[in-house]
Amino acid sequence: MKEFLMFVVGQLIDRPEEMILREENRGDIHSFLLELPPSEVGKVIGKGGHTIRAIRNLLGAAAARHGGRCAFEIVEQNVPAG
Repeated sequence: MKEFLMFVVGQLIDRPEEMILREENRGDIHSFLLELPPSEVGKVIGKGGHTIRAIRNLLGAAAARHGGRCAFEIVEQNVPAG
């Protein structure tokens, strides 16, 4: 599933080399945390949240097929001041 997210998000943003995808297990839920520069976040969320909703639906369907649950969150990277 991590490879799926890396591929899909990498196709949506302009600078895929700057994204960081972390995995965490929170009880019975497998979580993916995506760190992006602020300028790239809107591209993954999409207009009205349609894009991120579609990604979450696909991820949830894949997890359910394997008997699990997943979460997908976006976190803005800290941009150094200066």
